[in-house]
Amino acid sequence: QVQLVESGGGLVQVGGSLRLSCAASGRTVSGWPMGWFRQAPGKEREYVAGIVPTGGTARYVDSVKGRFTISRDNVKNTVYLQMNNLKPEDTAVYRCAAGPLGYVTGKYDYWGQGTQVTVSS
Repeated sequence: QVQLVESGGGLVQVGGSLRLSCAASGRTVSGWPMGWFRQAPGKEREYVAGIVPTGGTARYVDSVKGRFTISRDNVKNTVYLQMNNLKPEDTAVYRCAAGPLGYVTGKYDYWGQGTQVTVSS
């Protein structure tokens, strides 16, 4: 089993930055792709970003391109999401996910509980 725990969320003003972390335990996830998703109240879960096991390739939803950066530290078994120039529409619960086929299929096997990000205008 893999446990994922997110941290780093909070309240930030428009234009501000936050760095989310997702620490994995139970087994190493260095060989798996990982992703970040978000869900705002009343909306469906949305894919935000994904990264391959080596960290060499990543993809993003169009709305965050140029503002968010996903990265990982396989020694620490942790994935990060650096969020800059935050907008009110970025307000959501952010969850990380891991799984061997996630980058290709979008379907991840393990999920964290989430961390709230609120952007105030």
